Amino acid sequence: MCKSTTKAIEIQHPNLPEVFALGDNFEKTKTGFIDFLLLDAKNFPLIVLEAKSEDKNPLVGKEQARKYAKSQNCRFVILSNGNLHYFWDLERGNPYIITSFPMPDSVIGYQQVKPNPQRLIEEQIGNDYIVLTQRPNYQSEAAWKNETERPDFIRANKLCFLRPYQLKAIHALKQAVNEGKDRFLFEMATGTGKTLTAAAVIKLFLRSSNARRVLFLVDRLELEEQAKKAFVALLTPDFTTVIYKENRDDWRRAEIVVTTVQSLLFNNKYQRLLSPTDFDLVISDEAHRSIGGNARAVFDYFIGYKLGLTATPRDYLRRFVNTNPSTRDPREAERRLLLDTYRTFGCENSQPTFRYSLLDGVKEEFLVNPTIVDARTEITTELLSEQGFVASFVDDTGENKLETYKQREFEKRFFAEATNQILCKTFMENALRDPVSGEIGKSIIFAVSQNHAAKLTHILNQIADRMFPGKYQSDFAVQVTYQIPDAQLFTINFANNNLLGSANFLPVYKTSKARICVTFGMMTTGYDCTDILNLGLFRPIFSPTDFIQIKGRGTRKHNFLEQLFDDSLKDSIKKPLKTTFKLFDFFANCEYFEEKFNYDEVIKLPRPQGKVCNIGTCVGPTVASGIYEHLGADILSIIKEEIIDYGGMKIDRMFFENFEEAVRDNKTIASAIKAGQWDRVIDYVNREVFDKPEEYYTLDKLRKAAAVDRRLTLREILEKIFGLIPRFKSKDELLEEEFAKFVADTKPTESEAITAIKTYFKAYVTSNQVRHIIDTRNFTDLATNPVFSTRDFKAVPAKYRTLIPEYINDYVSLNQFAA
Repeated sequence: MCKSTTKAIEIQHPNLPEVFALGDNFEKTKTGFIDFLLLDAKNFPLIVLEAKSEDKNPLVGKEQARKYAKSQNCRFVILSNGNLHYFWDLERGNPYIITSFPMPDSVIGYQQVKPNPQRLIEEQIGNDYIVLTQRPNYQSEAAWKNETERPDFIRANKLCFLRPYQLKAIHALKQAVNEGKDRFLFEMATGTGKTLTAAAVIKLFLRSSNARRVLFLVDRLELEEQAKKAFVALLTPDFTTVIYKENRDDWRRAEIVVTTVQSLLFNNKYQRLLSPTDFDLVISDEAHRSIGGNARAVFDYFIGYKLGLTATPRDYLRRFVNTNPSTRDPREAERRLLLDTYRTFGCENSQPTFRYSLLDGVKEEFLVNPTIVDARTEITTELLSEQGFVASFVDDTGENKLETYKQREFEKRFFAEATNQILCKTFMENALRDPVSGEIGKSIIFAVSQNHAAKLTHILNQIADRMFPGKYQSDFAVQVTYQIPDAQLFTINFANNNLLGSANFLPVYKTSKARICVTFGMMTTGYDCTDILNLGLFRPIFSPTDFIQIKGRGTRKHNFLEQLFDDSLKDSIKKPLKTTFKLFDFFANCEYFEEKFNYDEVIKLPRPQGKVCNIGTCVGPTVASGIYEHLGADILSIIKEEIIDYGGMKIDRMFFENFEEAVRDNKTIASAIKAGQWDRVIDYVNREVFDKPEEYYTLDKLRKAAAVDRRLTLREILEKIFGLIPRFKSKDELLEEEFAKFVADTKPTESEAITAIKTYFKAYVTSNQVRHIIDTRNFTDLATNPVFSTRDFKAVPAKYRTLIPEYINDYVSLNQFAA
């Protein structure tokens, strides 16, 4: 594409600002030259192409091309040196690298979008911005059966509204647009409605005319259908949603196109059949997976806005020192940059556009924490020990040999039928039961391999026959792996309570006949099934990303009465709401991530070739020799349950613990605290620690990470870090302390009214509304107040009605009681 091969172009059009007669010698043309001017079907200028020689960066011709484009009233420019190409929309910002030239029809369609970020910023968004277009009717079992593939958020037979944190995510994106950004990352815990939030973002871009067509990328077939049905339910009839399929042009007539990354990669379909300008907004579900390997080529191919959705971003630049890389490869920093989720989506310093953690979701009662069941047999205890399981055997030559096996080798080189039997038996005897039908609650078990999944499925079905005679015909547990035909359909039917039938125990109760899916390599990321009550980790896990994703399958809340079609039975169900789920941990995974995993270690890059990775953990070829099958017995060694409270697990608290480490290592802070110079400490932390590029610590983020039901002060946080207080007190504990001080100071003699006095004291401290009513003396408003009523107020002796507000305003810090 160098100038010597460029043919002369004569441009003559009455509507152009001036006419250029371009000869062969472009360099001597008075007004300069245009290497190529691409015209549309009506011979109007469409794209200016500025060509440079191979040894020059195409960007050197940027200003020259801008001048020519403006002279021709042309919006688009391509800058190229034959190897590297940039597409530049003069109305949108900076040149964008493209790997192939856009097709004319695509650019003409793209030209119809007149970006106006201000319209997007000013768009009014409330909790009713997204509303179901068709409200399904599930008042009968027949009606339910007609809706076998519905998104989980419409199961409750009610309209769908955006939650407060989802609104905050959208407003954070609007703020980022206002700052000139075009890449965004939503880091939202599993079960917090990333698809629903994405639907609102799609509507925002399409309605404000900042996008003409949106591409929604997923990395699993089951997520493709799941996303499409969600968008159809939420955005029809205003916008059309399709799944991209080869040899169909349906996508050209749709505003929202859903597809798997793999589909576009097949035979380089994305390059052969699509143009870089076909989509104005690209949303990547499970974004941490879309930027590695070949998938990144698809993600980078399209120009325009980019939004990533993930619960587990990968920070490959965490604690990476560019001046001291861990390998001699000078390209390591560049490779880390490419694989780092935060930088890919324009979020420097590991701070996403919006973050909503599992701790946030549990605290605000949108999610539930697990009950950990730590169960180990004698054999798994040995496998987990430092010395491992030492096996004695005779080799082929007749010599006695000793070989050691660790937990990583379970069901790979070390096999024990008795261990699989005891693990399945323990799971079945301790699993949470369905609160309506009493059968084993719906469960997912994660196996070591496809072969292991087959073994476990067989054992579980045998146990089910003994526990529930005549109830199951080898359909209690189902293997769901890629070797199984229709495995993707199984996952959909399991979520829709129709896997191998339904209503096995109670005819009027819609729940899947199959109770357990035993899987390997599936049902981890993005799988929505709210009525899961048990998860089984029948495999060791070493990746925190995998652990978070698997744990997230159980965190969604659920009301089991939604599946019951006999109202007369509903009152008899004592606990219909899901408040927890059991996480059966047979390989000490929770202990590993709580006590042993090094969160500060610089993450190693995945190898570019060699091993095949499944669920993030690389699995090499099995060793032909040294395979050991334990033929003896195994018994349960320990089993203990731990309910995870609002504090969450360590893997959910790392932000706070990183701050603890940074503060403890700071000699200035440590010495000032030792000297009791709290004013100096608070000032120093605010100036020198908060809002710095390394981590962007803020008091608000630390409060959230601490997961306490009130507003912590910075001093309290520092006191806890330096061991001056053993733990953070809850709001109720502080209230009790403050009331005890009040009683000690005022010594009330009306013992019969002490309960009423205490109720008044607590209400005035914790409720802004009650304080306002009391302070303004609008006592009639207490009649409708849910916290403190007129009756409560009348029970308070007269002198305390004014004494308590005066005391609280003088001696109690109300700030610490705010949520």
